[in-house]
Amino acid sequence: MRWKRGSPPDAPGFIAARRRFIAGGTALAGLCLLDLTGCGRKQPQREESFVFGTRVEVQVWDQPAAAAREALAAVLREFDRLHHLLHAWQPSALFEVNQAIGAGRAAQCPEEVGNLLAAAQDLARRGDYLFDPGIGRLIALWGFQADEFKAALPHPAELARLVRIHPSIADISISPERTRVSSSKADVALDLGGYAKGYALDRAASILRAAGVRDALVNIGGNIFALGSKSGQPWRVGVQHPRRPQPLASLDLGDGEAIGTSGDYQRYFELNGRRYCHLIDPRDGMPVMHTQALTVLVTPRAAAGALSDGASKPLFVAGRTGWRDMARRLEIDHALRVDADGSIQVTRALAARLRWEGEVPPMEQLA
Repeated sequence: MRWKRGSPPDAPGFIAARRRFIAGGTALAGLCLLDLTGCGRKQPQREESFVFGTRVEVQVWDQPAAAAREALAAVLREFDRLHHLLHAWQPSALFEVNQAIGAGRAAQCPEEVGNLLAAAQDLARRGDYLFDPGIGRLIALWGFQADEFKAALPHPAELARLVRIHPSIADISISPERTRVSSSKADVALDLGGYAKGYALDRAASILRAAGVRDALVNIGGNIFALGSKSGQPWRVGVQHPRRPQPLASLDLGDGEAIGTSGDYQRYFELNGRRYCHLIDPRDGMPVMHTQALTVLVTPRAAAGALSDGASKPLFVAGRTGWRDMARRLEIDHALRVDADGSIQVTRALAARLRWEGEVPPMEQLA
């Protein structure tokens, strides 16, 4: 048996940048930035860090060096702040909320946390709770609330108990002023790991725009937000192949677009020939095994980053027969799914924008 946490593939076209490590561990990005910088082109100002349990990279183009460095530093400070605000199992404001709920008490929280929980609760409702940030105890039971985890199955009695009780983000109450959170279920434990990276993308975009940056790309573990262009050229990203160290396809991102992938190769362990990933189906408490990867592209709109992160989860869990209807429910027109058998389903809107690597694979295109 073995456990695995991936790392960005070491292949031509993937950008390597100076690293500033904030915390341990890593996760394989579901999308990758393809390096289109040619000889004689302007070089970007670029910073890389490690936060939210994954690698992050921010690029700024066509800005004076000093102004770019100041904007990059502000973004990385914000990522560090959010990491310590929203961590689910280390001391943070969210951790304190979980402690209070577990003790049967109402929790005071910063208004920002209350607003985030309300937004995540609304997205979970729209996604029929296939994405449910209230299942932190299930995630912990499988061992995925840890910087390092081992290949071990959860205790079956405790798994059955949590599935029967069905703790959910639907079970929390948030005060009108968004500063107080309570729940009648002590087993509710909030984990925003499937939403916080997208929120951080939106915060980064807001900070960069306020600093006068028009052209930038923000990559948080494969969740990517584009501003403007790359010195007049479109930003091009690669959709990671879920079983090979190379892109499956690439596409150009426009100003204000965000893209994110959920995959079974990011955090998983293998035991007795089976792969158990960190993406849990709230209905049965089991890791999803029918899907390798699910990518969504969100066209410009408010909170595009948060939606690119959160929307990929319910589509991933919905599976072959349900993901397209779920995409429509969440107003996602651009999506691609890789089945457990490696077959591909893709919406026509996204298929029209993809450049496939090598021979075009067999696929089913859906309206």
